[in-house]
Amino acid sequence: MLFNSLDFAVFIPIVFLLYWFVTQKNLRLQNTLIVVSSYVFYGWWDWRFLSLIFFSTLVDFSIGKLLKVEESLFKRKVLLGSSIVVNLGFLGFFKYYNFFLTNFIDTFSFFGMQINANSLNIILPVGISFYTFQTLSYTIDVYKKKLKPTEDFLAFSAFVCFFPQLVAGPIERATNLLPQFYKKRIFKYDKAVDGLRQIVWGLFKKVVIADNCAEIANQVFNNSADLNGSSLVFGAFFFTFQIYGDFSGYSDMAIGISRLFGFNLKQNFATPYFSRDIAEFWRRWHISLSTWFRDYLYIPIGGSRGGVLVKVRNTFVIFIVSGFWHGANWTFIVWGFLNALYFLPLLLTNTNRNSTGIVAEGSLLPSIKEFGAMLSTFSLTVFAWIFFRAENIQHAISYVGGIFSDSLFMKLDFINGGKQKLEVLIVSLLVVLLIVIEWFTRRYSHPLDCITSHKSNRFIRYSIYLLLVLMIVFFHGSHEKFIYFNF
Repeated sequence: MLFNSLDFAVFIPIVFLLYWFVTQKNLRLQNTLIVVSSYVFYGWWDWRFLSLIFFSTLVDFSIGKLLKVEESLFKRKVLLGSSIVVNLGFLGFFKYYNFFLTNFIDTFSFFGMQINANSLNIILPVGISFYTFQTLSYTIDVYKKKLKPTEDFLAFSAFVCFFPQLVAGPIERATNLLPQFYKKRIFKYDKAVDGLRQIVWGLFKKVVIADNCAEIANQVFNNSADLNGSSLVFGAFFFTFQIYGDFSGYSDMAIGISRLFGFNLKQNFATPYFSRDIAEFWRRWHISLSTWFRDYLYIPIGGSRGGVLVKVRNTFVIFIVSGFWHGANWTFIVWGFLNALYFLPLLLTNTNRNSTGIVAEGSLLPSIKEFGAMLSTFSLTVFAWIFFRAENIQHAISYVGGIFSDSLFMKLDFINGGKQKLEVLIVSLLVVLLIVIEWFTRRYSHPLDCITSHKSNRFIRYSIYLLLVLMIVFFHGSHEKFIYFNF
């Protein structure tokens, strides 16, 4: 069930009405409705995977209760290890089994040894990378005594399977989201309206920006061997905005839908393409994941403490693991490796915290230095996205080789006829519009939030809403599923 589907358009009003008009006076009924609705939402893809999310919920809830009464350090570590094994075991099997098997066979074949082993036709459960990390963070926080384990299985189940952010994040911490299931939710008109605004903005980024960019990016990447360097650059550029519009659009809708039900989720994107260095980019891109890896992997293995070699090792570990988290393909590992290389000079020169504020704070436009820094960071990011999008390493190398060739400055050759030229022009203008809007509203959690903050004229507000809705209706691209459903 996609956020931009007719099924969801029918699903969400029904749940909303039941939530606020039938179950409002009883907290347990509200939480029960959330669990049932979330299981319906998740089971819409494949009901067989409901057992996985239920089992993961049961395991971590039970381990949390055992950790509450267990004082032995050894036994506490065993309990924590059990949670890690179960969660990462599920993730490893469904997501990485065939990857490791194939590479194992290829390794032995390289040395002249033939191993006969059959791969499995494994279907990747939607959102498994997200909810396993969410439940795992709960157990780790309980183990570290940063969080008291819950006694309310219903509330914990709702926390794990909360449908707005179940399949593609944001990855919420139990310390933020779980307590919200303990408290009575009261409908607040302003909060709901702001949620609707963020939903509209997220829908615009998904169906207008991402889906239109996808049509061009797919055409270029799928035919890259036959295209010149300039076309390949365009393809990488449009994929850069496809993945941003797709994933940040989903996050906006998830946050907005949550607000309709009285919940607050944390911001997941903060205009990352305006970053002045790669460290700032990762503080603004997929914030819930990057902070998860920081808190539960990078810091535990030493972080930036210790000598130079330790810092370098930890940097490559966190970025490569982050890359591998995205998918069972060497392209994701290389993507993570590239980002580690980008980050390394900042780490070694102790300048990775230089760009922490809003770019061009108090100014209409960035300085020449800031613009140059943003442009260079954006260019490095675009280059890395090529490996993220490529089918395999060979495809990525061929794509990059095609860019850095004599055809780099030739006329675009992926455009066939005037109609396609017009379509590319329109999509380009839409991307420019997105950039302009986000630049002037970069201080806000989402662009439409500035309308409320400035108490804009009602006519202006509704004109903007109408314009966005019309653009969604008339400029929507092909019905593409969310990229991050693959992860």
